Amino acid sequence: MTTTDHNGSPLDIEIGALQGGPANLAQFAGKAVLIVNVASKCGLTPQYNGLEKLQERYAERGFTVLGVPCNQFLGQEPGTAEEIAEFCSATYGVTFPLTEKVDVNGEGRHPLYERLVGSADAEGHTGDIRWNFEKFLIGRDGRVVARFSPQTEPESAEVVAAIEGQLG
Repeated sequence: MTTTDHNGSPLDIEIGALQGGPANLAQFAGKAVLIVNVASKCGLTPQYNGLEKLQERYAERGFTVLGVPCNQFLGQEPGTAEEIAEFCSATYGVTFPLTEKVDVNGEGRHPLYERLVGSADAEGHTGDIRWNFEKFLIGRDGRVVARFSPQTEPESAEVVAAIEGQLG
């Protein structure tokens, strides 16, 4: 059993890309990154629209959304990598990167989420991911600077203010 360094940057973690090979999170060092566990068949799935708008609005300023497909919430991400990619592209025009499908809770929790879940949101919630579309903002320094509940819309004032605060 290996222990996880909870103090390091989530961007130091190795995770696969949705369609094979490494996602290479180190490429985002020095950028602001909004990490979101996503699902294609959830009531919150329309948040992909807002996430893509954030991507388009801020990408040139050193920002990216990183979608992390997860099937742990009522089986709402059952598809293969190809099906997920097609859905995101065809339905929402997603241009931001997506990782491989992983577990965000439980014994099989991916190390990326081991680094994230200790961070609190505005209400003080830490620990397990509550539902699809929980959001973590990684600052330019590689640290978690904000956590937002699944119901917080991507283009909400608090998310936009947090992103802009990292972009200067």
